[in-house]
Amino acid sequence: MKRKSKFLPTLGLIVAAGLLFAAEMQAAAPTAPAGAAPGTPLESYGTTEIIASEPVKSMFSHKSHVITAGLTCDSCHPDLFERKRGAAKAKGDYTMASLDAGKYCGACHDGSTAFNTTGPETCKTCHGSDMKQPGTIVFNRPVKAVIFDHKGHVDMGLDCASCHDKAFEMRKGAAEEHPQKFTMRALYAGKYCGVCHNGNIAFASNTRCTSCHIGVKGLERMLVEADLASEKEPQAKKNKH
Repeated sequence: MKRKSKFLPTLGLIVAAGLLFAAEMQAAAPTAPAGAAPGTPLESYGTTEIIASEPVKSMFSHKSHVITAGLTCDSCHPDLFERKRGAAKAKGDYTMASLDAGKYCGACHDGSTAFNTTGPETCKTCHGSDMKQPGTIVFNRPVKAVIFDHKGHVDMGLDCASCHDKAFEMRKGAAEEHPQKFTMRALYAGKYCGVCHNGNIAFASNTRCTSCHIGVKGLERMLVEADLASEKEPQAKKNKH
């Protein structure tokens, strides 16, 4: 009896301490946003997720949509997105063209309900501030050594939405994956580069051939010059110090 009488107060202290700890944890735990299911932990909403890293980095802040915008689970799931990470990417149609057509994020990001996903001023919101635009793109299919001066077109005032995703998918090599479509005949019909290079907006695609078709020797010369420039750059930086 003496051992039992000593054990009960000790047990009582342990239970009391446990209840106090649970109460403190509950008070410190963040509360679910308005409209969320009762008892749903805030942590389940996450923060910023990287939807894709290749070929183009794409980010989505789940937390900002739930906490800041006040959306609930059924605002997007399952009608716009399956409740499974990677499901949209796996379908193969999670592209800027789909968004522009009102699918996925485009259901709300239409320029009215929320900012337009294809607006040139909003690209970095989802793709990050470290988007690196290519300088010169070299196409090798269906014809080898065809160049496109990406930097030059950007410098003249074009933005992402000028070409992507209507003229070109925003993915390096996408046009070359369909060599039977990516042809001069397609350009003459107003597709790909022919959207602008029609003799009206820019020089016609059936003129000034060597502006883009530099040939194998021209490509080799360009690559050699690029290698020499890259070798000189570290030396120039070293001389500054």
